[in-house]
Amino acid sequence: MYATQALTHVVPLAEEFDKNKVTPGVLGFIVFAALAVGVWLLMKSMNRHMGRVNFEEAPDPDAVSADAKTSGTATGHAR
Repeated sequence: MYATQALTHVVPLAEEFDKNKVTPGVLGFIVFAALAVGVWLLMKSMNRHMGRVNFEEAPDPDAVSADAKTSGTATGHAR
């Protein structure tokens, strides 16, 4: 069978195909499910890594020096 003969058999099927009722099908579902599982695994990993973070903010050096100056004058110990 030649390609042109095979094409003539497929063309009538394409005319019966309703373009308004096209759905993503099984492949679309599989791709969507794979993306959803991937996002879920990434979120789970991110939560695990964020739980391990031990963050303590270092004091601001300007604020520490300002506190030292005000506390020295407030107690009456002037140099």
